[in-house]
Amino acid sequence: MTRISPSTTVRILAGALALGAVALAGCGSSSPSSHSGSGSATVPLVVYSAQGYDSAMVKAFHKATGIPVTLDDNSTGPLLTQIEASKNNPKWGLLWVDGATAFAGLDQQGLLQKGFEPNVSWNSLGTQSLPADKSYTPTGVTLMAALVYNKTKVTDPPTTWQQLLSSTWKGAVGMNDPSQSGPTYPFIAGMMNYLGGVSQGEKFYSELKANGLVIHPTNGPTLQALTSGQIKLALVQSSAGIGATFGPGSDPQLTVRYLNPVTLLPSALGIDAKAPLAERQEAEKFIEFVLSPAGQRVMQTGDPYGDSLYYPVIDGVNPLPELPSLSSVTTQTIDPYTWGPQEATINTWFDANIVR
Repeated sequence: MTRISPSTTVRILAGALALGAVALAGCGSSSPSSHSGSGSATVPLVVYSAQGYDSAMVKAFHKATGIPVTLDDNSTGPLLTQIEASKNNPKWGLLWVDGATAFAGLDQQGLLQKGFEPNVSWNSLGTQSLPADKSYTPTGVTLMAALVYNKTKVTDPPTTWQQLLSSTWKGAVGMNDPSQSGPTYPFIAGMMNYLGGVSQGEKFYSELKANGLVIHPTNGPTLQALTSGQIKLALVQSSAGIGATFGPGSDPQLTVRYLNPVTLLPSALGIDAKAPLAERQEAEKFIEFVLSPAGQRVMQTGDPYGDSLYYPVIDGVNPLPELPSLSSVTTQTIDPYTWGPQEATINTWFDANIVR
């Protein structure tokens, strides 16, 4: 599929087609619990996504179903900004990003369809990542944040989060900007959760800034700062960190460590509650395809040195061999419905006090 941002004209036409199809079918209901059925018109499914395998997935889905898909691929922050700006006249049908907190925030605004769950066998990660109201669907789990460093240059790396505040690491630590990088807000919220609250987390990040914290927009630039020698320690998403250690263009001297604890970061799919019925039905089919054996193969091959390095959420799918066993990592789960509604406020504070 062609990767373009959806135009207003296309979305209006899609809505008109969908409404016409509903009228012809004699069904005026737009109940969120309405699932895929026969007789619905085929309309473009507009997918907002920040996943590295999204282009491969929409191509595979279109080939399997014939449903046309328009993909808007961008970082999570800009996609959420687009959704917020158009929430009274939405231009998306399906959102696919990392971080359950983002979906919890949208859910509490009434922007997500509730009540849909694909017929799959969840493993323990999937079960714990599925919201009670079924307003979004987990698709995989990564960790935030992984500590990445050059083992030939850093021979005595930090072993606790508090050690990052030591003068040993002054000006040597880098991380992402949560207003751009979707995985970064759950990391910040996770640290606040671990340290005991928002004020304790603000104190930690303020001290980290005073110690010379370096901020870059997303995983890629932060890792580039590491390989160029600007920083010595990079705090990035586990999939990006692991991918930087092998494969084409990687640095075999890089290694990944997990401080105690790291935060579980589910990726998820959520359906626009205000989308036309036909488009919501297509979005449900897309979710079912992603979690099918064929879709999981695409997820695990579409971005082999990046987002494909995730922990599966359904039975019968094993993580790629480059991933460490989760039993070897101390993790925590944060409540997305506690931290999601605070995302805008905390990100605003972080931008004003840490980024600038």
